[in-house]
Amino acid sequence: MSQLMNCFKAYDIRGELGAELNEEIAWRIGRAYGEYLQPRHVVVGGDMRLTSEALKLAVTRGLQDAGADVYDIGMTGTEEVYFATFHLQMDGGIEITASHNPINYNGMKLVGAGARPISGDSGLRAIQQLAQDRYFPAIKAARRGSYQRISLLEAYVDHLMGYINLTHFSRPMKLVFNSGNGAAGHVIDEIEKRFRQAEVPVQFIKVHHRADGNFPHGIPNPLLPECRQPTADAVRATQADIGIAFDGDFDRCFLFDEHGDFIDGYYIVGLLAELFLQKQPGARIIHDPRLTWNTIDIVRKAGGVPVMAKTGHAFIKERMRQEDAIYGGEISAHHYFRDFAYCDSGMIPWLLVAELLNLRQSTLSALIARRMAAYPASGEINRRLDDAPARIEAIRHRYASAARSINFIDGISMEFDNWRFNLRCSNTEPLVRLNVEAKGDARLMAEKTAELLSQLDGTHA
Repeated sequence: MSQLMNCFKAYDIRGELGAELNEEIAWRIGRAYGEYLQPRHVVVGGDMRLTSEALKLAVTRGLQDAGADVYDIGMTGTEEVYFATFHLQMDGGIEITASHNPINYNGMKLVGAGARPISGDSGLRAIQQLAQDRYFPAIKAARRGSYQRISLLEAYVDHLMGYINLTHFSRPMKLVFNSGNGAAGHVIDEIEKRFRQAEVPVQFIKVHHRADGNFPHGIPNPLLPECRQPTADAVRATQADIGIAFDGDFDRCFLFDEHGDFIDGYYIVGLLAELFLQKQPGARIIHDPRLTWNTIDIVRKAGGVPVMAKTGHAFIKERMRQEDAIYGGEISAHHYFRDFAYCDSGMIPWLLVAELLNLRQSTLSALIARRMAAYPASGEINRRLDDAPARIEAIRHRYASAARSINFIDGISMEFDNWRFNLRCSNTEPLVRLNVEAKGDARLMAEKTAELLSQLDGTHA
C-alpha cells in the first residue's frame, strides 16, 4: 500500500488510475475514513468520469464495513456533496472527482460534519496512515452500515435560488453555459426549469452540455486558454449577455463578458465582495494573497473588512469560519459563501452576477472595466522549475531592499509604490506561480511581469 503516498495531496486525494488509485485503495480509504471519524451517517457522490461510479461503490463498501450508513446522491458535483452534508446534518461526505485532471486520473474530496474540509492538517494524513498501514477486518464486528440512494437535487437548487430574486430579472437575457461535458449539466437544467416557471425572460444556451467521462471536447479546465474558445465563440455567435464555463466538478465557474472576453477571477472577487457588503455593511471578506489591491480597495470603500488568508480551499474555509466572513474569493475562481456552510460554489456566483446586470442595467464589461484599468494584473503565470526554491530566494534577495513591504503568508509577496507581485510554489503541482499587478499602469505591470519571468527562466542578464 505504499503507493497510497502518491494519491494523498495537500487538500484532497488524486492519483493516476491503476497503481495510484483503484478500487482496493478506494475501499481502504473509505474504511480508514470510517475508522478515523467514527461517523454514523455519510453522504457520497461522484462526477461523470468513467471510473467514478466503481470507485464510489468501493469507498461505500469501506464505509459500510466501518459501520457507517451511506447515502448515495448519484452523479454530482463536489458542492452537491457539501450541500447534502450540511443540509442533512450528516457526519461527513466524500465526492469522487479529479476535477480538471487528465482523463486517466481520479480522486476524492473529503469533508466532515458541517461540510468542514478534511485536508492535510485536519485529518487527511491520519486517514492516509490508517489506509496504508492498518489491517482491517472485512466487516466491523458491531454492525455493517446500510446503503441507500437518495436525491437532493430539488433541495439543493432551492437553496441556490435563495441567493437571488427572480423578479429582478426584468429584461431579456441570453446566458451561455459550457459544462465541458462535466457534471454541471443536470443542475443547469433544473435551474432553467425554475426560470421558466417564473416566466423570467432568460434564455439558456448550452454548450458541451451532456455529461461524458470520455471528454470528447477535452478536459474541462477554463483556466487554460485553449479551453475557452467554445464559450467565447458561443457568446459572440448568439450575442449573449454572459458566458459561464465550469470545470469538471463545477466547484469553480469562469465568466465571459458580452464580447466573449474571458474575465479574470480576480475582478469577480471584487464584484461579489461589493455586492455582499451592500447586503451587510461592515462584514468581513476573505481573499488570498496572490492579487489583492483591487479587492482591498473595493472592500474598504464599501465599509467592509478585508482579511487575507493563505491560498487553498482548506485555508480559506478555516479563515471564513474564524472570521464569520460573509464571502471569500480566490483569483482561481473559487468563491465561498457563509450561507453555504462557508464552502465554495460554482453555481452561486453566476446567479448573483446575472442578477446584478439586471439591477444595474449594465453589461459585465462595463461593471469591471474601471477596476481592470485601476489595477491591471498579469493573471497567474506558471513555470515548471527544477530549482524553484533557489530561484525564488534569488528574486527575494534582488528586490527586498526596494520593497515597501514583504510578507510570507503564501510564498513571497512584495509591494512597491506602484506595483506588487506574489511568487509561490503550487500546493498541488510541481509548479511555480507568479502574479503581478500595478496601480493604474498596464505598461508597468507588463514590464515587471516580463522582468520577473526572465529571472525565473534564467534568461536575465
